[in-house]
Amino acid sequence: MAELADRHQLYQEAVQNPEFELDFIDETFEELVGRKAASMREDFCGTALSSVDWVRRRDANTAIAVDIDPEVLAWGNDNNVSMLAPDQRERLTLIRADVLDVETEKVDVVQAYNFSYWFFQERATMLNYFRRVREALIEDGLLFLDVFGGSECYQTQKEKRKLDGFKYIWEQAEFNAITNELKCHIHFHFPDKSKLKKAFSYTWRVWGARELREILQEAGFSEAIVYRQKFDAKTDEALDEYIATDDAEDYACWLGYIVARP
Repeated sequence: MAELADRHQLYQEAVQNPEFELDFIDETFEELVGRKAASMREDFCGTALSSVDWVRRRDANTAIAVDIDPEVLAWGNDNNVSMLAPDQRERLTLIRADVLDVETEKVDVVQAYNFSYWFFQERATMLNYFRRVREALIEDGLLFLDVFGGSECYQTQKEKRKLDGFKYIWEQAEFNAITNELKCHIHFHFPDKSKLKKAFSYTWRVWGARELREILQEAGFSEAIVYRQKFDAKTDEALDEYIATDDAEDYACWLGYIVARP
């Protein structure tokens, strides 16, 4: 089963939830800006799944999907973009480029999800990226980032989750406590005991929310709001709700978003 598996399809099923993420973008943008967003740029887009779902949402929506990897862009074009109606395809542009260099038209929303921007480990590089993104936003546009925190960020560990027809394993394999460098892998296991090991591997710097907000301010953003995951008061179970706050208790792991205004 591992030999026949498509790692990109498995990733989409195990990791991505574009409906929830786009709902958050839609609701937050309308709350903060007072209108609906129409144009979006998806940085580090991978298979461009979020961009595909965005143009499906409303007839006025347009998307620009940017990634540096030609293989994953080709897969996304063949398996996701090709499923769109002709008029929807006309409203989606795939661009193979480095997000640090890409030139695009200004948009309402830039999103960089799945912690992909943590690939930038030097502060100067992150600052440069945020400055470039600010230039790509219209005057009342918003940048959407995801972020996580808690003591488990700084530990080697494995998280396993069963899905339909396979098991997803997230492994934090190595952590350097001096550089905050985190090496991670995604593995997939199948019912016939076969395994797709290291289907995806990442080397990130674990960035704190406060540090990211300070860099965003330095890049010229006027405000950076943290939306932290809510937890059940009785069980401490994480909920699929996010609140704007500057406070977080000492949870072992919490997820969140940073929404920045130019």
